Amino acid sequence: MTTCLRALTLALALLSIGYGQKPTPAQASAPVAVKPSSTIEQIIAKVNGDIITRGEYEQELKSIEARLRAANVPANQMQAAIEEQKKSALRDLIDERLLVQKGKELDVNVDGELTKYLARIQSENKIADPDKFQSWVREATGMSYEDFRADIRDRMLTQRVISSEVSGKINIPRSDVEKYYNDHKQEFMRKERIFLREIQVNNTTKDEAGWAAAEKKAKDLVARARKGERFPELARDNSDAQTASEGGSIPPMERGLLRADIEKVVWDRPKGFVSDPIKLENSYLIVRVDEQHKEGQAALEEVENEIRERIYQPIFEPRIREYLTELRRNAFLEIREGYVDVGAAKNKSTAWSDPALLRPETITKEEVAAQARNRRLLWMFPVPGTKTSREGISTSR
Repeated sequence: MTTCLRALTLALALLSIGYGQKPTPAQASAPVAVKPSSTIEQIIAKVNGDIITRGEYEQELKSIEARLRAANVPANQMQAAIEEQKKSALRDLIDERLLVQKGKELDVNVDGELTKYLARIQSENKIADPDKFQSWVREATGMSYEDFRADIRDRMLTQRVISSEVSGKINIPRSDVEKYYNDHKQEFMRKERIFLREIQVNNTTKDEAGWAAAEKKAKDLVARARKGERFPELARDNSDAQTASEGGSIPPMERGLLRADIEKVVWDRPKGFVSDPIKLENSYLIVRVDEQHKEGQAALEEVENEIRERIYQPIFEPRIREYLTELRRNAFLEIREGYVDVGAAKNKSTAWSDPALLRPETITKEEVAAQARNRRLLWMFPVPGTKTSREGISTSR
């Protein structure tokens, strides 16, 4: 499965591609009038009423390398990994075009979800002024706010298409989960570990007044949590940690990985335990115990979601590929000679039309700007919560 589609199945977050105004069929077949001083962008593929340019393709190749480096692929494997993924670059771009187009054909509406998502990003970054938020987005992504918003919208739209047309139709019976568990019990031996959520309240002024304000806020949050308010929502709305957008959730920790003073507070506590504020170097920390697993054989209930994911992936991958192949069969596709779609549908012609038929082979960069955007940097957009905060939690900082 492609990098794009792996991300689609994970949950974030959100994965698709947006394109501004599309050319009408008449515009697509008309010759392009180019001023002598205009810079020409070559079209390498036509996908229904949309296009893919060489510039987009080259940007995708650069993004592949950047993603692999960000994933810390070993140096001795890097070049081979880059070359392997580059083979699928055009396929991925075509996949994305087709999914977005299908979402629009199905009249999928994600406007409400989009508004809430953008508002959450703005709130988490504590940017009250809309103009300042738009400037922040431009600086973070190198994209205009309008393009960024449209890209996120199409990510959501694409995710909905995948869910309704493919993943939502995959059913894994409980009996299959139980059989997998019984056949692979040795793979589910667990070390003792604890599952925690955190709220971090920073001392923003770094002085005594700041400490007093932070302590008061932390104690108030502890009291609210102990009275029954949902800890994930308290974390989302009040925590200064990067885990706020994830409800304060941090990865499970084995004994010895927590700071000794924090481990002493939380270890062997019952589920739902909320600590008093713990003073750290620059903040107060509140910790809630979600779960604690003892060492030994994990119960089926503990690993059921993991088992479902293991069973699901081998089913999902060929099905999403089949679905995208079917979209290709029903699409108008032309691919310039020298470029290869490794996801091409069998016996489906994608031959490039004769230039004499007046289908444009090139386009001005001004027209590209009106139709397509630099989307491939979104994977590195610093959405809060993508990295977990570890001040005071882990022993290795």
